[in-house]
Amino acid sequence: MAGGLPLASPLGPIYSTNITPSKTHGIGNYTLEQFDDALRHGKRADGAYLYPAMPYTAYAKLTSEDVADLYAYFMRGVAPVDTAAPQTDLPFPFNIRASMGVWNAIFLDTTPYQADPSQSQEWNRGAYLSKGLAHCTTCHTPRNALMAEDHGRLLAGAALGGWDAPNITSDPVSGIGNWSEAELVAYLSGHPVPGKGSAAGPMAEAIDFSLKHLTAADLKAIAVYIKSVPAVVTPGVKQSADSFGKPADRLDSIRGVALPQNHDAMTGAQIYDSYCASCHQAQGQGTDGDTLPSLFHNTALGHSSTDNLVQVMLHGIQRHDANSVMPGFAAELSDKQIATLGNFLLATYGNPDAKVTQEQVAALRDPATAGMDSSLVTLARIAIAVVVIVVLALIVWLLSRGSRRRKAV
Repeated sequence: MAGGLPLASPLGPIYSTNITPSKTHGIGNYTLEQFDDALRHGKRADGAYLYPAMPYTAYAKLTSEDVADLYAYFMRGVAPVDTAAPQTDLPFPFNIRASMGVWNAIFLDTTPYQADPSQSQEWNRGAYLSKGLAHCTTCHTPRNALMAEDHGRLLAGAALGGWDAPNITSDPVSGIGNWSEAELVAYLSGHPVPGKGSAAGPMAEAIDFSLKHLTAADLKAIAVYIKSVPAVVTPGVKQSADSFGKPADRLDSIRGVALPQNHDAMTGAQIYDSYCASCHQAQGQGTDGDTLPSLFHNTALGHSSTDNLVQVMLHGIQRHDANSVMPGFAAELSDKQIATLGNFLLATYGNPDAKVTQEQVAALRDPATAGMDSSLVTLARIAIAVVVIVVLALIVWLLSRGSRRRKAV
């Protein structure tokens, strides 16, 4: 809880802060009211605003009782760490935290979760957990031009931090409508789901550090709620991500063929045989029970966005279960090789219409800057310049108008 984790955003890395009860570098001097204000309103004890990379927009749904319990845990159950976390330094104008006050006034709904009397107690429990503590919408709901969640497309999928959080609405093709409640519970518990795929990146972190520690009843409640989310169709998606591919190999193309001296000239089949086949097997079938997952009927290879596939090839899958760890190959394979391997995997086992590019691989190599969008900074600066010009023009017009009136008098 000592902070320092760089959270990739379109504007640059946002560093998590020290939230241990340290009185010098943490939140040890926070009162319950100040803790509540930070958690549910995005405002620090010193009055400065937080960035919504800290999902206070979701935590706003928590009950006061749960906030008090969290405060008691952090103050008495977490060891203080007297170390300062790195400071977040976003480009102008996003480094002006006061602007978040305007953003909050427009987009922050501070109303705690209100139970839906037309739904069951289990459904309401799942909705409360999903919308609040688990903050599913933070990653899985698309955002508008001002980086606020578009609730008209709730859980319809979004790109965030160089990862693609997929559509998890009840649509059977675009979303996860073809998943059973039992499969969702298994997935959220950290278990492989044969024929669907396994978690990686931020979702794997959410499972390992949070979701798999929930009670069976709470996981079931989340599954019940998620299965009920209204379907949202993703344009252009004609086949579910877990339905692509079949066992196949390209061994006939590499037998007796010497590897090229320039390794960037290796074929996808050669790279696969060298780096992947020992775990995923010659035909991409993985191992029984998907401990080492199959590559066909695998959602990582079935989506039109290939960012998650590239991230896994570059950085691997770090799980806190020794039976489900995949190494990353960023140090071994060039951008060209990663792109060649990715396109081979897609053509052989996944969505043949999806593609990996060298430029995409280069952009995702650094986890701290993956997903940055310089165009947002440019647009913001242009918008500010336009506003300043308009304000100055208005002031000049008002002054000149006043001058003419005085001359007329």
